[in-house]
Amino acid sequence: MTAGLRIRVRGQVQGVGFRPFVWQLAHRFDIRGEVLNDPEGVLILAHGASVDPFVDALSCEAPPLAHVDAVEIADYRFDTIPADFVIAASVGQGAQTRVTPDAATCDACCDDIRGDDPRRRGYAFTNCTHCGPRFTILNGLPYDRARTTMAAFAMCADCAAEYGDPADRRFHAQPVACSVCGPTLWFEDGSGRLDGDALSLAVAKLKEGAVLAIKGLGGFHLCCDGTNPDAVAALRARKRRPTKPLALMGTEAHIARYARPSKQDWLHLRAPSAPIVLMSKGAALPDVIAPSQNRLGWMLPYTALHHLLLDKIAVPLVMTSGNLSGEPQVIDNDEARTMLADIVDGFVMHDRDIARRLDDSVLQTTRHGTMILRRARGLVPETLPLPAGFEDAPQTVAYGAHLKSAICLIKDGQALLSHHLGDLDDALTWDEFVKADADYAQLFDHQPEIFACDLHPGYRSSQHAAERGGDAVVEVQHHHAHLAACLAETGWPRKGGRVAGIVLDGLGLGSDGTIWGGEVLLGDYVGVERRAWLRPAPLPGGDAANRAPWRNLLARLDQAGMVEVADDILNDAPRALLRQAVERGVNAPLSSSAGRLFDAFAAALGVEGDQSFEGEAAMKLEAMAQRAPLNAEYAYPFADGDDGLDPAPMWDAWLGDQMTGTHPEAMAMRFHAGLAQAFAAKARALVISGEAQAVALSGGCFQNALLLELTVLALGDVPLLLHEKVPANDGGLALGQAVIAAAQALARR
Repeated sequence: MTAGLRIRVRGQVQGVGFRPFVWQLAHRFDIRGEVLNDPEGVLILAHGASVDPFVDALSCEAPPLAHVDAVEIADYRFDTIPADFVIAASVGQGAQTRVTPDAATCDACCDDIRGDDPRRRGYAFTNCTHCGPRFTILNGLPYDRARTTMAAFAMCADCAAEYGDPADRRFHAQPVACSVCGPTLWFEDGSGRLDGDALSLAVAKLKEGAVLAIKGLGGFHLCCDGTNPDAVAALRARKRRPTKPLALMGTEAHIARYARPSKQDWLHLRAPSAPIVLMSKGAALPDVIAPSQNRLGWMLPYTALHHLLLDKIAVPLVMTSGNLSGEPQVIDNDEARTMLADIVDGFVMHDRDIARRLDDSVLQTTRHGTMILRRARGLVPETLPLPAGFEDAPQTVAYGAHLKSAICLIKDGQALLSHHLGDLDDALTWDEFVKADADYAQLFDHQPEIFACDLHPGYRSSQHAAERGGDAVVEVQHHHAHLAACLAETGWPRKGGRVAGIVLDGLGLGSDGTIWGGEVLLGDYVGVERRAWLRPAPLPGGDAANRAPWRNLLARLDQAGMVEVADDILNDAPRALLRQAVERGVNAPLSSSAGRLFDAFAAALGVEGDQSFEGEAAMKLEAMAQRAPLNAEYAYPFADGDDGLDPAPMWDAWLGDQMTGTHPEAMAMRFHAGLAQAFAAKARALVISGEAQAVALSGGCFQNALLLELTVLALGDVPLLLHEKVPANDGGLALGQAVIAAAQALARR
């Protein structure tokens, strides 16, 4: 028997070139033995005199897509001294390791598609160990070709040689392919498949003003020429998306011209995740891309197909999800032909199946760091380490909200927050939610003991939890979950003490049975107290108030004793009928929603009509305020009354500004500053008194970068906890639900 080491590497270490990296290290340090993938990660059996520096290099020199969580070492006895170091076949099934997200095409592969090798020149599916599809083609673990949608494509001799050579950057790159043996690209229209180069045909159509469907990594995009206002307007009309901003894809030169990216923006754009990044506008593009907005969402091409398309057309392209608004993104060819036929003038198709739908991730850079707005392609399924005290947390699944839904799994001290799923009112999205629940459970070998959900019994996610979990269901108050999501993401220990949470969002059922949405909470993972709130106002018409900002303006002005002002501004609205309903308490529930206050003030500044998407009026108000100088001192006042933080003084000050002709942009800034200061004063006082150890900011209103900045400014020097990797909106809610349920279970032990 010969002494050696058994080395276990845990983390994101499969599908990232970790085994050939280990093989190269072993030859460098004269190590003998073997390396293989198994359900726990990467396993190495090593023998050699230089094993210590070999072990150190496993973390220090890991491949670019790898994330090493732990390197565990134990003694091992070899029967005989190994003759060499080899890469052994994967063993076992199940999942305790992490799965790598899809990664944008690397520079070397970009060189290949523009190079001289006929196998890869112009080939739309070029990839290597350092880039390409991962999660979107994965059917099971361990991550091997046979468990991906590439299993249908037998490698040619040349690809097989690259795949089998540990010194080649395509060694065991599971999607490896070339024009001889890999997936095929074609163009088709209503008459069928057309002869000729698919991308050349597509470019010709785009230059004519056509709208196309292009099959990408996680689904189809709808695409048109971003410099052609008529084409963009046609896309909007057919997609039934009248005003919501559309994403753009362009080269670095395009982005430098049409946007104003910061250094941090460039880092995000060029990252393997290749997200959509919101940035200030530069040179003019058609306003119809993002009406009434100061920013555009840009992404770089992240597949070889996208690079080749942009090479040929040389203009920025609108790239938005291939669906009707509110429905899931289309991923299947036949599904695309059926569901997108009335929207597009042609299809860029291919024959590699997509295993799961993934929208593009969306983020923005603020003065206080990165903010994820939609967590999807390129970021999922990365896991988040749970804070200290959660090491023994039971396996838990949480089902999130009703809008911006997502699922969260807890296992082995890690939290896995799923990709963005969408609005569960839509039947197709609901089907996707149920599929995702089964998919994640199977893929990650998850067997939950606890099922967490929102307190609201009308949420379909809550009903799903009840059906699956029975007596093991834990109902979690909406805003407590927002706070806990921020605590968990920022690593706040389970027993780290109480935190003051400013939680501002749309609507969530409160623990008292009323509708909350603007709160200061004091507490931790196990429980919270409601210490301050926005004075509740009626929601005239119930759900209709979520769509019509003027209804909220009527309610707030009437509450402030400004009935005549409301009559003057809203003279065409059915005021008497709504006031009668409010007086009788018919379909006019009280709510402390900060989101509805944003809507009311937007209506006061002239934002008209019903909202075509959630948050539209608030986004227009933010854009308006950002056109004014930052002025935290010139804030509208709020009163601190028995009924909560009362905006009535704000409305008085606004009326004075109206009468003196103050510019709307300045009034929008005053509103943001006033709201920020009112809530910050309450939370800061809890820290100063010693009741709270820090302040956390969460809820969908904090997607507003200006509100975030003004709130942070008003909080001063108190310790802050801010979202960065998890959405502040309801897309992060499942994480909060999961850690609350787990913490309560641990507290009972």
